[in-house]
This record gives sequence, structure tokens and C-alpha cells, in this order.
Amino acid sequence: METDDFARARASFLDGVAHFEVQQFDAAERCFVAALQHLPGRASTRINLAATRLALRRPAEALAELEAVLADEPQHLDAWCHRAAALAELGRDADALACADHVLAHDAQQPQAWYRRGLALERLRRFDEAGAAFERLLALQPQHVEAWFRLGQMLQRQGRLEAALACQDKVVALAPAHAAAWSQRGSLLEALGRRDDAVAAYEQAMALGADAELHRFHIASLRGGSGAGSPPAPPRAYVQGLFDDYADGFDQHLVGVLGYRGHRQLVAPLPALQPGGFAAALDLGCGTGLCGPLLRPMVRRLDGVDLSPAMLERAAALGVYDQLHCAELAEHLAHSGARYDLVLAADVFIYVGELQAVFAGVMRVLQPGGLLCFTVEQADDARQVVLSAQRRYAHSLPYLRTLAQRHGLQLLQALQQPIRQQQQQAVGALYVVLRRP
Repeated sequence: METDDFARARASFLDGVAHFEVQQFDAAERCFVAALQHLPGRASTRINLAATRLALRRPAEALAELEAVLADEPQHLDAWCHRAAALAELGRDADALACADHVLAHDAQQPQAWYRRGLALERLRRFDEAGAAFERLLALQPQHVEAWFRLGQMLQRQGRLEAALACQDKVVALAPAHAAAWSQRGSLLEALGRRDDAVAAYEQAMALGADAELHRFHIASLRGGSGAGSPPAPPRAYVQGLFDDYADGFDQHLVGVLGYRGHRQLVAPLPALQPGGFAAALDLGCGTGLCGPLLRPMVRRLDGVDLSPAMLERAAALGVYDQLHCAELAEHLAHSGARYDLVLAADVFIYVGELQAVFAGVMRVLQPGGLLCFTVEQADDARQVVLSAQRRYAHSLPYLRTLAQRHGLQLLQALQQPIRQQQQQAVGALYVVLRRP
């Protein structure tokens, strides 16, 4: 016969499970805590409490519960799986992977451990291994929606676009309201040249609650964005995510594969324009620091600013910048206390769009006699700022002349030269130098 404490604990536990299943996590937590007050130390209750605290975004508290369970039952595999989830939330991806591998060493058929292994490997950027983990999971659970979604992402990274699209098709068949899968389908259909289908997928993603600003930006680029309907700037999250993801192979791909030369051609005329060098320079959108080593010999202080933390980490490793700032360009220029006699932006404004705010900020930090040097991809003179299907903005020379005049800047140079290759075609660019009188 059940004791009163056991009966109360069981009732509170079942109430907690019911609340958890309908995502009433605060109520679930109260029920699991109550259950433990009646029956302290019960492993199943502590694990469910940990899962609830994970759902409440309190991974440190979840981890404490799981450590307590494992102190009493070191081989409790369910606790090890949840421990992997808690460690991942705390950014300890290698430890999360070790937890998943511990479970799989004891039970290679444990689906949740394969899922946690895949996620940890993905976060560690071991993408091929992550894909293999999701494939193992799908062999065990063919209807696992998130495994299909993640596998599609891994296949897309490998350039296996048709296979990746088949995965996302599987996701939306199993879970039609999966907004992220519709978004991923859009990017795949776009890469496969199916623009109308891509637009329809992005629209469906928005209808299901995906980031409207981001998806409108994608759609505008596919429709040849310019004029009143074109977004004046890319979403901040898009730019940061793009370059965080691109940081590891950025220099090799841009310079080695695309034949990028803008940084060298932009810096080359500076010694002749300012034979005595510069007191202080600001590298706008410095990225991994391609311009840094070229600028360092001619400047006494060199600062950089970029939106991507991963890019800035690579730039800092060069040891040529005095200060690096993680910020959006116009915001940084509007609030910086520093002043410069050189502001340089190599291959940056293509990810900015409208340049009014940037020019206003440059005028705020640029000393009299100072130079603003930058590149832009060149737009037709009749179309001031144009968003391309490659998600990059091009700017026309008349637009730049107007901005310069508006802000009292003297045009010293506007050279037309290629800046990179795209699909084996040279991309035309303007190399512009302006002086503040």
C-alpha cells in the first residue's frame, strides 16, 4: 500500500509531466519541486526537473540536478544524455560530446545520445561527423524531424544541394509548420536556380513566424531589389551570421578562390597621397584583418571595427591592431570618441546598403585633411543603390558624388577596376578616395 508521501510525490510528478508536455514549464517546475519535497532524491523526478530548467533556459541549475543524480547513480544513461544538453547550453561543447559518447559506449542504440552527439559535433564545426551522427539517429528513428533538418544543413554545407533539399522536403512533410525548414528550403531552391520556388518557400517561412526582415531581404534580392521597395540595408543578424560562419576559410576563399584584390589596390596609392604617413587610421569592417598588415607600416595607431566576433578573433591574432571593436559601423562612428586622419573600408559597403549614416559618422570622426578610402561594387549610373541576387549592394558613381558633396568631401579618385571574380567573370568596382578639406 502506498504511503502518503509516495502518493503525494507521484501525483505531483504526474502533474509536472502533464504541464511539461504542454510547455507550461513554470508550473512543471513547481510540481517537480513539490514531488521532491515528499520523496527526496528520486532520480526520475530530478531528471525531469533538470529537463524543465533546461526549457526555462537555466542550464546551470539543470546541471546541478544531474550531477546530483550521477553522484548516486554514475551509470544513469538518461542523466548523462540530459547532462550533454545542459553542457551544450553552457557552451561546453567538447564536454557535451564526451557525455554523448559515454552513453553510446554503453548503448549504441540510444537515439537521444546520437542527437546530442550530432549537435555537439556541429557546434564544434566537425560537420561531416555531425552528419554521420544524424544519419545513425535516422536509422533508429526515421521520423525524427530535427534529425532530418540538421542532416539537411550538413549536406548543404557539403554542397550536396539536391540531397539537402530532399531532407528539408522530408521535414515539411512530417512537420508542415516547421518555419526553419521552409527557410532552409528557400536557400536551397535559390542555390539550385529555382527562384520562384525559393520566393514561395521564404514567404511560407514568414507566414509561419520566421524573421520577416530577413526573409523580405532574401526575397528582395531575388527580385532584383532597387528603388523604393528595396531594403536600405541588410538585417544585422544576416551580416553577423554570414561572417561568423565564413571566418575560418574567409581569406583563403576570398583571395585564393575569388581572386580578391581590393585591399591591396585600395591601400597602394596611400603613401603618395600622404607621404608622411597617418597618425591614426580606422579600418571599417576590418574582417579578418586583410588590410591590417598593409596599413600598419604607414600608421602610428590602427583601430578596427567589425560586426562579427569570429572575424575579429582572427584579426586580433595578427597583432597589428591597437584596438578592435565589435559593433555595427554607423553606430560605432556615431559614438566613438576617437579621431582619425584615415578611414578605410575595403569591400565593406556591399554589406551596408545606403551610406548616408556611414558618411555622417565618418565626418564626425575624420580630422580636417583626413582621407576616406573605400571600394564599392559599381551599379549603373541610373540606379543609385542596387541589391543583387548575391545579397550584395552595388553603388553608382553619381550616388557617391552626391553623398560626398552633401558632406563637404572632395573627390580625389574614383577608379574603375575589377575587385574579384564571380562565376569566372570579373566584378567591376569603384576605388574611391575622398578628402575632408
